Amino acid sequence: MQINSAEQKALQHSISNDARVLYLLGLKPIANQQTGITDALNYKSLLTLLNGKEPKFTLGREVNGLVKELLQVGLVSVKHQIEITQSFNGKTLTLPLMVNAPDNYRALHINWHPMTLDWTPNPSLIKDLAQLIGIIDADYTASELGDFIAYWLGRPEAGFTEYQWTQKFVFNLKKTRLAHGLKPVKKIGQQIVTSQAGIEADQNTKNLVAKYGKTGSN
Repeated sequence: MQINSAEQKALQHSISNDARVLYLLGLKPIANQQTGITDALNYKSLLTLLNGKEPKFTLGREVNGLVKELLQVGLVSVKHQIEITQSFNGKTLTLPLMVNAPDNYRALHINWHPMTLDWTPNPSLIKDLAQLIGIIDADYTASELGDFIAYWLGRPEAGFTEYQWTQKFVFNLKKTRLAHGLKPVKKIGQQIVTSQAGIEADQNTKNLVAKYGKTGSN
């Protein structure tokens, strides 16, 4: 199984070999090659994979612990702000490093850091990611940004790359806006868009998928 340079660097961080096995053999094979989004996790099958010939793991929360290791080094991310005490069984994860990013975003995958008080999302990336997941208006308010920063400042153990922080912020924008009554009315491919913007969004989606699908050097 091939891994790119960003994945290789992350796998060299201080995580257990079991977490590496989970990523390479349990998650990558069930992740979409273009989006990095996995199928819904099945802890029963993952336990079988991790145990091999010896029953080392018996509980779902032990798999949860391995997923948290991968979260800490940026190998996986979640769509929404899931509390670390919750199970990931039946949920999907995103493997952001396995997706070949455009050259102008490669530098955003390199350095891991916790949230800071003065953090702001990458202005170019937020527009691209917002378009990909169906956010028509990528502009955000000071309140939306402040809520996001305040949440993650309370979790100083969490460290992610600039790419992943921006990705998390975009997912959070979509979640909170839907919760406040934004009603998407049309779906094009993997995008949810308003019918008024349907034609334009369809072309933008094709362009962005083509850009993100380009094969990068490993």
